[in-house]
Amino acid sequence: MTLKKAPDSPSSLDEQCCAITRALAQIGDWWSLMIIRQAMHGTRRFSDFQQQLGIARNILGDRLKRLLAAEVLRKVDVGEHGTRFEYRLTEKGRDLFVVLTALRQWGDRWILADQPPLVMRDRATGRAVQPVQVLDADGAPLRLHQVVVDEPSLPAPSLPGEAPTGTV
Repeated sequence: MTLKKAPDSPSSLDEQCCAITRALAQIGDWWSLMIIRQAMHGTRRFSDFQQQLGIARNILGDRLKRLLAAEVLRKVDVGEHGTRFEYRLTEKGRDLFVVLTALRQWGDRWILADQPPLVMRDRATGRAVQPVQVLDADGAPLRLHQVVVDEPSLPAPSLPGEAPTGTV
């Protein structure tokens, strides 16, 4: 298996096989995450991204191209007053909602601990949204020491009372 190395992409096999490293290579820089956040807040036009983020045109243009190439955003011709484009989140981009929510909650706890956190509310009920958590199959919260990550090349560990994987 040969993997081509793109600029700013992971180089070791470990990094090439790590979903976190590969995801960060696509969307991990500060400006890209801020653009995605603004898109989640409803921003769609180049000029609006530029104004709301205070980002230079060349940097914004570069990040939008990267997000389009990564299929996090799609460019839509809305045809108002000639050719006008909007940048809209794809399903892949919308799936980053949980990631950005978890990152915001982490920042509220550890970076802005001296300020009240932003409260995210359910539009339908007005109730505060619960913090993002990793849950077990029954919906109970799990902590780091309670999980194990299977190595792709190794069989999954067997549960107590089960035969090891690959045996009958």
